[in-house]
Amino acid sequence: MVVDKKSNRKQDILQSLAHMLESDLGDRITTARLAKEVGVSEAALYRHFPSKARMYESLLDFCEESIFSRVNSVASGPQPAIEKCYTVASLVLNFSQRNAGISRLLTGEVLLGETQRLKERISQMFDKLELNLKQILRTEAIEQGNSSVDSAAIAKLITSVIEGRVQQFVRSNFAIQPVDQWEVQWRLLRQGLSN
Repeated sequence: MVVDKKSNRKQDILQSLAHMLESDLGDRITTARLAKEVGVSEAALYRHFPSKARMYESLLDFCEESIFSRVNSVASGPQPAIEKCYTVASLVLNFSQRNAGISRLLTGEVLLGETQRLKERISQMFDKLELNLKQILRTEAIEQGNSSVDSAAIAKLITSVIEGRVQQFVRSNFAIQPVDQWEVQWRLLRQGLSN
């Protein structure tokens, strides 16, 4: 019972942090403000997390688990590689739209004054996404004996589009949704990739 209560408190802290990232645009999130939002003392926050950076890391853990568990499932599916890439991009954009506060974290906007380790972790996450896309494309190219496919360049382009759409979402204070006109833009992108 005690473990569940502690686990729930950690979850409450992370949910409050994500909510503040979404609603307190332009305001620096301090542990004092977060403690007030959760309804606990700052000391109570530190009983669950040794630092604010660790709280952000926990949000990134959630993000990575949510995205990459699905990416792995998509990668092993039967669709053509380009459809898998579309599905992966769409799931990241939908995740971003549903988790606006975490999107601010993914752009690094809220990390001013935080440790370099967090910025590197976000960079690694996008690198991992790009690597997954490249592997999806490369696997199909090898299976089809098509050596003309530049898997690395296509994966980098798709990842850049994803990052740009998330950045635009954050920059617009969540007014421009990541999936707005995505279908049309993907068709244009796909058309360019097939030439």
